[in-house]
Amino acid sequence: MNAYLLAGIAMVLWGVAPIFGKLGLGGMHPLAALTIRSVMTSIILLIMVTALGKWGNVMGVAAKDAIYIMLEGVFAALLGQLAYYYALKYGEVGRVAPIVAAFPLVALVLGAMFLGEELTLTKVVAATLIFSGIVLLKF
Repeated sequence: MNAYLLAGIAMVLWGVAPIFGKLGLGGMHPLAALTIRSVMTSIILLIMVTALGKWGNVMGVAAKDAIYIMLEGVFAALLGQLAYYYALKYGEVGRVAPIVAAFPLVALVLGAMFLGEELTLTKVVAATLIFSGIVLLKF
C-alpha cells in the first residue's frame, strides 16, 4: 500500500470528523460525547476483528508492546480526545482542529529526546512553519 495515499485518506477523514464533532457537541457534555464515540468505535472494531478472523493477532501481542499501546490509547484516545472535545465545544473548528493537528511538533521533540531520532534541517524548518501557523491562528 502507498503510505502517502493512506496518509491523504487519513487527512481527509480527520478533516471531516471535527465537523461532526462540533455539530454533536452542541447539546452534549464532552465526556458523554467521548463515551459514545468510544463505545461505537469499540463495537465496530470487535465486529471487524471477528469478521476478519484476526483475534490471533490481538491475543498474540507481547505484554510490553500491549502496555505501550494501552498508554498511547490513554494519552491520545482518552485524555487527548477529551481535551479536544472540550476545545471543540467551546472554540471554533477552524482554530481548534489545526492546533490539535500540530501534535507532530511534540512528537518531533520527544522522538529526538527519547528515541534518538535525528533532527534534520528539513524537520526544524517544517516544525517552525507549523508553529508559525499556530501563532497566526491566535489572531
